[in-house]
Amino acid sequence: MKTIELSARMQALVNMVSEGSVVCDVGCDHGWVSIYLIQKGIAQRVYAMDVRTGPLERAKEHIARYQLEEFIETRLSDGLTNLQAGEADCMICAGMGGPLMMKILTESKEKARGMKELILQPQSELVLFRRFLRKEGYKIVAEDMVLEDGKFYPMMKVKPIERLERLKEDTDEQKLWDTYGEYLLKEKHPVLKQYLLKAKEQAQSLLQHLNEKGTASERKVQLQEELELLEKAMGYM
Repeated sequence: MKTIELSARMQALVNMVSEGSVVCDVGCDHGWVSIYLIQKGIAQRVYAMDVRTGPLERAKEHIARYQLEEFIETRLSDGLTNLQAGEADCMICAGMGGPLMMKILTESKEKARGMKELILQPQSELVLFRRFLRKEGYKIVAEDMVLEDGKFYPMMKVKPIERLERLKEDTDEQKLWDTYGEYLLKEKHPVLKQYLLKAKEQAQSLLQHLNEKGTASERKVQLQEELELLEKAMGYM
């Protein structure tokens, strides 16, 4: 049967999965990522989990269509709740906001930290999320960013590290990495460059608007600080 094709952002996610993994696909939606991982021989087995019954039923139908029930097990689960400790060594989590993802990682802390790797694609609160990972003892080992349908999707591969290694000073450089991504900056990622240029244009436009109104506001100070940080980030490009 023909191998399915994924969207650009989903393809970027699966590219981060180590071959031979047993994957837990949290928020699996219709199951396409789970199916692709098995079809391509990237994963040995996948637990496709979602908190919603509708998408999970669609996932079951798609898995059956491709005759992969032996390799993909679907489970109704809120985050990692219905995954047993040690069942999977790789977690994929995408399509949700950073705070919800942090909630999942906090509520099932031991299960998450028992994984060899986590492939994460938070859609909001990136600075907060990267800081959370550092403080909870995860190390970002790879990053990617995709522009799809006019929206930017940053993603990261993280691994649990020992408690003694985890703390790092909040230097200016660390602030830059938390905001835009250490690997994206160091690798001069072309999509990050697009993002930085767009963010700079928007910040400058808004600042000009506020200046023209002649209002002194805290927002103007924030925009000026944002532009300074953007200039530092552009220095990597």
